[in-house]
Order: sequence, then structure tokens, then C-alpha cells
Amino acid sequence: MVLERGEVAHTWRTERWDSLRLLTPNWQSRLPGFSYIGDDPDGYRILTEVIAFIASYADAISAPVLTHTTVTSVRSTESGYLVRTDQGDWLCRAVVVASGACNVAHVPGFANKVPRSIMQLTAQEYRNPDQVADGGVLVVGASSSGTQIAQEIHHSGRSVILSVGEHIRAPRVYRGRDLQWWMDAAGVLGERYDEVDDVAKARRVPSLQLAGTPDRSTLDLNSLTEIGVKLVGRFGGISENGRAQFSGSLRNMCALSDLKMGRLLDRIDEWAQKNGFDATVGPPYRLPPTHVEPAPPLAMDLTSGKIKAIIWATGYRPDYSWLEVPVLDRKGRIQHDGGVVSSPGMYLIGTQFLRRRKSGLIDGAGDDARDLSAHLMSYLDSRLA
Repeated sequence: MVLERGEVAHTWRTERWDSLRLLTPNWQSRLPGFSYIGDDPDGYRILTEVIAFIASYADAISAPVLTHTTVTSVRSTESGYLVRTDQGDWLCRAVVVASGACNVAHVPGFANKVPRSIMQLTAQEYRNPDQVADGGVLVVGASSSGTQIAQEIHHSGRSVILSVGEHIRAPRVYRGRDLQWWMDAAGVLGERYDEVDDVAKARRVPSLQLAGTPDRSTLDLNSLTEIGVKLVGRFGGISENGRAQFSGSLRNMCALSDLKMGRLLDRIDEWAQKNGFDATVGPPYRLPPTHVEPAPPLAMDLTSGKIKAIIWATGYRPDYSWLEVPVLDRKGRIQHDGGVVSSPGMYLIGTQFLRRRKSGLIDGAGDDARDLSAHLMSYLDSRLA
């Protein structure tokens, strides 16, 4: 039984901005026995199409979903688990936690020092520029969400400052093919959690700076500065007199991002050469280095009235406040081995690099589910025996 707090695809219906498109091409939306069948495999689904795709999959497999059923607690019993909901209780031998890793927007603690005259929104709350106060906007975070929101707000006629922390730059199309095609074909996305040196670090890697636009254009810091978006370093804090403080490491942060992009493209080039693709695709190339002005501002007076809104695109964290089983680490994340949780009969799915680099994508759900289902069935069989 699948317990869902809202409708099928609830998060997509309620916690995404209006113009959002999937970062992965249509062909990459693959679920077991269900894939894209349209005439635009290299396009990117808009929000309503994503919702329809997930809802159609639930219908196609006759998924036993109980909608509008909120889980209030999960606790251990002698025979398994007791799951309490606002629609009644369930006793079960096994539980799969599939509530996602993006339940609560992460906002730094110093956000409470922002002057009350400045509107604050998270990427989870942002829908379109019309809800943002007129005037200057500070977007904090330069991964896929932050760069897309900064571009959209700039095009609405507002001046935008983008605070840049750790990020990974990437071309949308490389050597004539979508970057996701290369990563899929070269085995990057299929790399397993037990094949990397530091999986904990790999799970903290930010999302690629990609956007799913109809023209398949690359959205990076250079394209943003070309249209007038101003860059500052990582937002480090706010002083007592209301001055925002930014890190002086912007140039180094961008150079490191360029270096990571180069390593990824080197790996793709090596795979293409070994597998005979060099003759059928364009030649290797590299994007120009990220341009950073000589002396980016290190501070900004938030009381001056120039900034009217702050958009926090600073990531998310999972919400396991309902989980009353001792499986959380000191940071509130579930302790697991590739989705097999430390409490027998409990499983986790749908988080970043759970078992593969693609675990956080729609395309990664099927492979992870097959692996964990096999383990779950073995566990149930052993319990019955």
C-alpha cells in the first residue's frame, strides 16, 4: 500500500514554480514498463506534463495509492512496524520510506536578521515574478534552481544579484548531444554507491547547472552576467547593522566549478574515443572560463532599500519528524546501506545517490526499486521461514 499525503505527484503540483521544466530530456523519463512515446524525445517536460506522466504511470500499474493520507508516526513493533496516519493505523512487516529528500527548504539561520522590509521566499515557495516585490532581488544559490529563478526574475525587468556558492557548471549540449545522453551512455549516471571512494561526499554534490529550455541553451554564470545579473560570493551572514556579508572566494569557487566540468567532459571524451563515437559527433571543446569581475562586492547594505526581495535557493533537507525509529544520524538523515536501513524491514528510496548517481532522477527509480525489492522479498521470506 502506498500512503500519499496529497494527490499523486503532490510535490510537483504544490511545490514547484510555474515555468519549471524537467532538467532531463523526455526520453530519460523511464519507469519500469513505461516510457516516453511522443514525437519530441529531446525536449523537456513542462510542469503539467510531469504531473500527467506520473499520474498516468500510477494508473497504468494500478498502484494501490491511498491519497490524502498523512503519516503521523512510524514505530517498531515485535512483528514489524506500526504506521499511524490521519486516516487510521497500519501494521506491516516492512516499510519503504519514499518521502523524498526535498521536504523542507534549507534556509541559513541568519535569515532572521534580514530587515522586515525585505520579502523572503524559498525556491519551494516561489511561483513566478509576479509574487516578488518590485525592486532589486537577491537570489541566494547558483545551482539549477537559483540560476533559472535569477534569469526569470531578471527578464521580468528587475535587477538581480546572484550569491554564488558551490556549484557545478555544465553545457546543456556537448558535441551535438544532450549532456544527459553522454552521462547515460558513458556510465556516469549508472555508477554505483559502492564504486566511489566517498559516497557521503558524493551525496552532497549540488545539482548540475542545467535548464530544460526549448532551444537547449546553456544556462551558466557567464550567460547570466551577459544579460546583466551581478555576481557576489557565498552569503556568509548579516551584521547587526543590516549589512550582508559575502565570501571573497567567488573567483576560486568558479575556477573549481570549471575544473569539475572539465573532468566530466574529459571522461566523456575518453569514452567517446574508446567506443568509436569520435567520427559521428562533433569535436571536443571547452566553454570559456567563468568570468568574474576584478573585485566583486563583499558586503551590501540591506537597509538601503535597493534590495526588496531575497529568494533562498539554498537546497532542501528531508523531514523525518514522523519517524520514531532510531535510524537517524546526528544531522537527521536516515542511516542506510544503499537504501537498506539499519532497522530490519525498513528501506529508503528516492534520495540523492542512494544506489546510483541517477537515484535522484525519475530514470533512477526503476533500477533502485528492483534492487531493494529483491532484498525486501528475501527479508520477508526469511521472516516467514
